[in-house]
Amino acid sequence: MWRWLWLLLLLWLTGCASTPVVLVPTAKVDAFVLTGRIAVQQGDKRQSAGLRWTHRAQSDTVDLLTPLGSTAARIYRDAQHATLQREQQVQAADTLEGLMQQVLGWYLPLTGLQDWVLARPMPGVAAEASRNASGQVDTLLQNGWRIRYSRYPNTQAEALPIRMQLEYQDLRVTLLLDEWVWNPVE
Repeated sequence: MWRWLWLLLLLWLTGCASTPVVLVPTAKVDAFVLTGRIAVQQGDKRQSAGLRWTHRAQSDTVDLLTPLGSTAARIYRDAQHATLQREQQVQAADTLEGLMQQVLGWYLPLTGLQDWVLARPMPGVAAEASRNASGQVDTLLQNGWRIRYSRYPNTQAEALPIRMQLEYQDLRVTLLLDEWVWNPVE
């Protein structure tokens, strides 16, 4: 009898974990940590990894994770420089985008992405947005990027996307966002 109850509890918890409800916090977001998965396609090259992104007002750390959860590459940037650590080697550059392009062959536009994951355009830059019937952003065009929001956890207008695709020229980046922590304590 207890086995069945534990099994039902486990199935219920698994079901809850696979459908996160992500709403925009009511307070100003200065920092966040998000986890999920990333898939990158450029031409006929394809790569995928787990993702853990720690965003702070002055810096970003992005861990690209192996299927077993270990760090395959760590990307760090602040106002002064950017570094990419992979397999005990650290490379540095002035810009994150250039460094990622050089080492990985693709890049994440973190300056825009910190707003785009919140389904909003980055401030001070011209953008076009369209919304679905629920009032959620479904497409955003900014800085040459097309961001498509293909899945939200529910139909509430303030829900955050859990699946999005970024396109720039021949680069396509798909993000599946699983978990958020708002304004984490250092």
